[in-house]
Amino acid sequence: MSVTLAHQWFEAGDAVLVDVRTDAERAWVGFVPGAVPVAWKQWPGMAMNPDFDAQLQAAVPEGKKVLLLCRSGVRSVAAAKRATELGLQAYNILEGFEGDPNEHAQRNRRGGWRFNGLPWRQG
Repeated sequence: MSVTLAHQWFEAGDAVLVDVRTDAERAWVGFVPGAVPVAWKQWPGMAMNPDFDAQLQAAVPEGKKVLLLCRSGVRSVAAAKRATELGLQAYNILEGFEGDPNEHAQRNRRGGWRFNGLPWRQG
């Protein structure tokens, strides 16, 4: 799903936005206000979050859709697949928070939540 459609659903209250990035990414790079932090993997080492299932299920009320956001839309694919296996109506947010890297390996220059001017905060 596109970042703009995800933002519309989130703002309208039609879905819960779950940020599956690491705590470090959210702290250093920025986050979407109102998004629920549920790391798919945890830094350092990128070990799987053993509590992901329980934390995700606790974050999403019965009958609500869930939108999954990561840095570039890759980890959130796996998280959306797992959410679907848990019985949730889950959607991956394409391009993620920072989008794909450009020719200089820089993010936030080609797609993503921030690049599209959607609400976010840092710090």
